[in-house]
Amino acid sequence: MAMNLTAHDPFQSGDRRANNVTQGQTSTVADEELLELLGDEYTRKVLQSIVSEPKSGSEVVEDAAVSKATAYRRLETLQEAGLVESRTVFDPDGHHHEQFQAVIDGVTVEIEDEGLSADIH
Repeated sequence: MAMNLTAHDPFQSGDRRANNVTQGQTSTVADEELLELLGDEYTRKVLQSIVSEPKSGSEVVEDAAVSKATAYRRLETLQEAGLVESRTVFDPDGHHHEQFQAVIDGVTVEIEDEGLSADIH
């Protein structure tokens, strides 16, 4: 039995270790850790908000409808898992801010007799 999490959710399926992350990065999150991470409603909202385009932290807060603290905690956790990266963006007025971008296209979860597996695309 395979389960695809889609509809602009950044998830579409898996293997023993989450890997094949876009832009040449590899996630080191084990299947169970990945499922636990994505099992959190707020983490999914934050990740979903940056799947289609990079956003600043304040844009993530607004788009995901979560508190600032929640957004930044989830972004940090997603970065540690290798699912999100950030970069500093310089504004024309001389100010700068951090911008976050998902580095995955999807995750596929398979449930079989042998157990669960997840593959990051």
